[in-house]
Amino acid sequence: MNSKLADKMATGVFVLIALIFISLLTALFSYILMRGLPVISWDFLTEASSVVREGGGIRDQLFNSFYILFVTLVITVPLGVAGGIYLAEYAKPGKITNFIRTCIEMLASLPSIVVGMFGLLLFVNLTGWGYSIIGGALALTMFNIPVMVRVTEDAIRSVPADQKQASLALGMTKWHTIKTVILPSAFPGILTGTILASGRIFGEAAALLFTVGLSTPELDYTNWNPFAETSPLNLFRPAETLAVHIWAVNTNGIMPDVTEIAAGASAVLVLSILLFNLLARFVGKIIEQKLTANKK
Repeated sequence: MNSKLADKMATGVFVLIALIFISLLTALFSYILMRGLPVISWDFLTEASSVVREGGGIRDQLFNSFYILFVTLVITVPLGVAGGIYLAEYAKPGKITNFIRTCIEMLASLPSIVVGMFGLLLFVNLTGWGYSIIGGALALTMFNIPVMVRVTEDAIRSVPADQKQASLALGMTKWHTIKTVILPSAFPGILTGTILASGRIFGEAAALLFTVGLSTPELDYTNWNPFAETSPLNLFRPAETLAVHIWAVNTNGIMPDVTEIAAGASAVLVLSILLFNLLARFVGKIIEQKLTANKK
């Protein structure tokens, strides 16, 4: 077999594999949207859910999902970026650094159900908070920090070494170089990783099932005092998210339109995650173009 024929065969195999993946994704996406899009309406998005009656919406679950996403990112991003800076710029090769990397890889590979059980033990029972938004956010932080650390480290290492060396040659300190030269150049990659992690947080169910619970108290959307019991911003209240709601409806739902509610909520969830991915690419590309233009 000559090299040209082998190259064509290998190319054909890889194209076939890519087509299979695309076909499976398209089929799954189309199935969810065909069943869910007819259900989605303004009332469906803005009305409270119901346990028994027909016509319930996903207002509270949708708000809870975005709120937990926001709280998780507030905790995850600073810790993850700081960890990535340390590994990329400060950590010296050795046993301690290898141990840190091993811990990061282990956290990244933990099943979410294990994180949820650990969160139940630590953030629900041991702290006495019960099912709460802050407990769920801390549990999600545990397996999203490794993602942020690796994304930040890779983004920093991708910055040309000449920029760093030029800054140091001008007499800038290492931290000032990181702050003013390296991080701005690495920002598109860090931002892309952050938005991609957002999709993972938004669609998580297993970890939140054991930490934020399966119910949401009656919320007063006119009261934004975070210390009020009925306030949507109260961090210590239970909060059923959209992904958990889909699971609960499919397993325990007794509403007459349980199938339609699950289909509509699934479509909203998939579209939200798709939006996160598209936004990551769009924003990252724009920022990268602006940084390139400024350098010129």
